[in-house]
Amino acid sequence: MTYNKKFIVFLLATSAVISGNGQDAARYQTPPAVISELLLAKPTPYFSMDDAGEWILIGERNSYPSVEELGQPEIRMAGLRLNPNNFYPTRQNFIIGLKLRNAKTKAEFPIDGIPSDLFAINFNWNPSQTKIAFLNVTSQSTDLFVIDVATKKANKWNSLLVNGSLGNTYLWVDDNSLIYKATTFPALSVPKKVITPIGPSAQQSLGKAAPSPTFQDLIKSPYDEQLFEFYCTSQLIQNTNGTEKKIGSPAIFYSFSVSPDKKFILTKTLHKPFSYLVTAFGFPSIISIQDLNGSPIKTLAELPSTEVRPTGNDNTQNVPRGFSWRDDAPATVTWCSPLDSGLIKKPMEFHDALYSLAAPFTGQPKELFKIPMRYRRAIWGDSSIALIEQGLNGKQIVRLSLYNTASGALETLAERNETDAYNDLGDPVTFKNKFGRKVIKKTDKGSKILMNNAVGSSPKGDLPFLAKLDLKTKKNEVIWRCPDGTFEFVVDVIDPVKLTVLTRKESPSDQPNYFLRNLKKGDTQQITEFPNPYPQLKGVSMQKIFYKRTDSVDLTGNLYLPAGYDKTKDGQLPMLIWAYPREFNSAADAAQVRGSQYRFASLNWGSPIYYVTQGYAVLDNAEMPIVSKHGKKPNDNFIEQLQLNAEAAINKLAELGVGDKKRVAVGGHSYGAFMTANLLAHTNLFKAGIARSGAYNRTLTPFGFQNEDRTYWQAPQLYYSMSPFSFADKIKTPILLIHGEADDNTGTFPINSERLFNAIKGNGGTVRLVFLPYEAHAYRAKENLQHMHWEQFQWLEKYVKNAK
Repeated sequence: MTYNKKFIVFLLATSAVISGNGQDAARYQTPPAVISELLLAKPTPYFSMDDAGEWILIGERNSYPSVEELGQPEIRMAGLRLNPNNFYPTRQNFIIGLKLRNAKTKAEFPIDGIPSDLFAINFNWNPSQTKIAFLNVTSQSTDLFVIDVATKKANKWNSLLVNGSLGNTYLWVDDNSLIYKATTFPALSVPKKVITPIGPSAQQSLGKAAPSPTFQDLIKSPYDEQLFEFYCTSQLIQNTNGTEKKIGSPAIFYSFSVSPDKKFILTKTLHKPFSYLVTAFGFPSIISIQDLNGSPIKTLAELPSTEVRPTGNDNTQNVPRGFSWRDDAPATVTWCSPLDSGLIKKPMEFHDALYSLAAPFTGQPKELFKIPMRYRRAIWGDSSIALIEQGLNGKQIVRLSLYNTASGALETLAERNETDAYNDLGDPVTFKNKFGRKVIKKTDKGSKILMNNAVGSSPKGDLPFLAKLDLKTKKNEVIWRCPDGTFEFVVDVIDPVKLTVLTRKESPSDQPNYFLRNLKKGDTQQITEFPNPYPQLKGVSMQKIFYKRTDSVDLTGNLYLPAGYDKTKDGQLPMLIWAYPREFNSAADAAQVRGSQYRFASLNWGSPIYYVTQGYAVLDNAEMPIVSKHGKKPNDNFIEQLQLNAEAAINKLAELGVGDKKRVAVGGHSYGAFMTANLLAHTNLFKAGIARSGAYNRTLTPFGFQNEDRTYWQAPQLYYSMSPFSFADKIKTPILLIHGEADDNTGTFPINSERLFNAIKGNGGTVRLVFLPYEAHAYRAKENLQHMHWEQFQWLEKYVKNAK
């Protein structure tokens, strides 16, 4: 992509930070060289292997874009952020180089026909794994390319420009045919905004409750409505080896999928009136079926806007939801409907039911089964088996059931608290059936199925495993588990009989790489040799530490210590504790060990691990559980439990002799920033805090936040007491506030940091506010990221390491 240099000049001239009593004009700064080197290290390559374990597509990942790229034209409406020139979402992570590799010979091949300005995304193999499709996004268009694996050549397939503005963009029909969404208007014909509007924007409510989360980037005017319709209207195109035909008429397609027998298309289209309160995903919609010529077959449902829905966990609209094709049938649609009018507390034996309708879609829907919880998903198998998942968010319960597709019988296989990671069976391993759809395949003469748990939580830490679930005894027999001293999980099962699997393996000293294992023979073949991108971390130690709160809740964290550190000679270090709170209904689940001490230290842009290179003891992923006590909800004791968690972590590092209790910083992003501000408002445990992109005034999220489903009007004191803004006069510990000026996350509007800064400043506290140009909730531009780390480093050096 090429970009106009005026954007970067503008940013460097105007980027500002706020500190002290005024605003400092500031250019971008860079942190210490080792932090810059680690931050800008080449990312791990993209990896995708065919089902036979023969061919691998390897992609060179795009490093962090420049702030100039981030500042390119962007349309924000209906919860979407789009580039108006190429009809594709902005802020994507692209692949900038591609090659094919033979897994057996390890020979690598360049691919002819790849665009020189490659910005590739959204890769998909065709059913027989002979071709790979992807999108290439340029500054002016989005195009569909297909790689022929045999010839190692790529060709552009589309004649019309691809429209990737909304929902899924393309899919394979068969080995030689794709359906994609095409634009219906050239970008230059976008409606012009008139200077004089025809009237004001207006909304009204006529007495019907319509609680809404605090979404960002919503439609705000009739002109925004015009833009949404312009950019999101598309035409379905079927492309067979480059020959194209239109399917039906243009519409605002949110999603489309082809039936297993390749005869029908299930679509979800959006229509007016467009909402000013919810994103496009909640607009009025029509669920319908058409054939591959575009002829209408059946309208399944006309769904209203999600504006009007009951608040509270597990409450839902009183309408059908979750329309999808059954993977084990030629052309059968399934969906779920509530039996309780959408109100989970309504006393009923069953709350949801699953229905189906088979081609030719002229009969009445068939009820498949009823369940006592909320339906979540079905994983289909053969003519007699499917797995059904149901659950309740409010009670943190999940149940996995065995569904006999022949008799209709539903039998519970396992039920657990969602936060109980130790008893997670894993996910069923799927294989392609005669329709080319992924379904469960039985093993051991039909008595068992394979279950893959890529986390494998245990009292010893995460130990991923592959197991066989006996459908009669309901026992999960582990047939392979990650060996001690490493972290390795099954990516895919290549052959269920020979038990040939693809795994991803790493250790504290070894960069993640891929291996082919034959579990029966014990053979192992390494198929990638990605180098260590972080030689600067050589010698840095990591260990998982275990400790207790004073109320006996067990906690863990990942402790990083500088290379060559000797506590006897070097003494206690300044500490940085980084965390993110989580709610639990069970103290036992809160105490479970999470993570592995044998993982490679992969650094993302926001990691605190960088500061171990600057002489800090870093406690990353410090557990901050908020546990339900005495029949109350977790948040009823939020502040008290934060303090218990923080005290326990600080005391443990001091007990180990590595941390100086008088020089401790705490930090976090999003809900972790909210945690940080609360800890500084209610404790004197820390010398400084770093809070990035947080929400600090809960009255700005009055219909609930995180896992809190009570509204402000139901629990006003809770909202007040959990808001650090309410106690800004108590925040005397220096706090660094950083926020993306274009934050797109629900609830974390940039005004949160602005108002907290003003409140702390007005009450005489020490605070600094940094707005990063063009950044959303997650930061991306390399100039902004380097400056962020410079800000954090300076703050830690001044107020923690060298604190008076």
